[in-house]
Amino acid sequence: MKLHTLVSATHTPFHADGSLAPEKVDAQAAFLAQQGITHVFITGSTGEAHSLTRDERLEMFRTWEKAAAAHKLHVIAHCGTNCLEDAKAYARAAQEHGFVGVSALAPSYFKPSSVEVLVEWCAAIAACCPNLPFYYYDIPALTQVHLPMDKFLEAADAVIPNLAGIKFTNTDLTAYLKARRACGGKFDLPWGVDEMIVGAFATGARGGVGSTYNFAPKLNQSLVAACLRKDEEEAHRLQAISIRMIDTIASTGYLGTAKALMKKIGVDVGPARLPLGNPTTAQIESLWQALQDQGYNEWALHTSVSAS
Repeated sequence: MKLHTLVSATHTPFHADGSLAPEKVDAQAAFLAQQGITHVFITGSTGEAHSLTRDERLEMFRTWEKAAAAHKLHVIAHCGTNCLEDAKAYARAAQEHGFVGVSALAPSYFKPSSVEVLVEWCAAIAACCPNLPFYYYDIPALTQVHLPMDKFLEAADAVIPNLAGIKFTNTDLTAYLKARRACGGKFDLPWGVDEMIVGAFATGARGGVGSTYNFAPKLNQSLVAACLRKDEEEAHRLQAISIRMIDTIASTGYLGTAKALMKKIGVDVGPARLPLGNPTTAQIESLWQALQDQGYNEWALHTSVSAS
């Protein structure tokens, strides 16, 4: 499998009291499909995976299976956690639900001390879903696992038969190029840092997994199209818009504010869970005005929206 497309890293929806709200998933799926998104990455960092119980994550799998079938979406399930047995259970469930791929990041409490240990960890998870492509999820800013991804691919190639590549959420473009060239360039490395899509595509990326694809799909699709036709001036212009949008959202706490923005555009995914924070009503209104001043309705979505 090659994720040569934009894969939306979806939010996990909650009620106002923080309880899981699986009934909101269908509206998420319908909106993304209408915006031209074909693949979703569920229960990842944007999905607050580490704030979910085992039962809640499995409920998200069940719910997304139904929503994806209804709206013709392809699902990649993130299975990473600090508990290997839980990760293996998620991988088995992903295969049972008919998803198109799985991904897992490294444990972040007891961390793998070497590439060899990381390969062993990933192999145990991937073996539980042998019919699905497996992507290691490299996100050292959150896991604090800093291992060379080219060496990981070289070591894992002979050990993980269903290894497809790496979800590369790492700003090190030198490391990205090395990983792209590992094993003759056979592996797929979808990019995961939305603020740096231009740099990634200049280094050979052909797809990405990102959170901003939820609320600015048109912007990101236009940006990638400019990269592919080698229109550098337009790509840089759109990347600058993306960076400004992300900075605006992050000023009041990125994930909680991004979820509030989803509600503004008519897709209520509720608040973020503790320990993440959420913006005040005044901050949400200020955010919305700032995005309007930036021209959000013109470049973010394929259909204009009014504030909800």
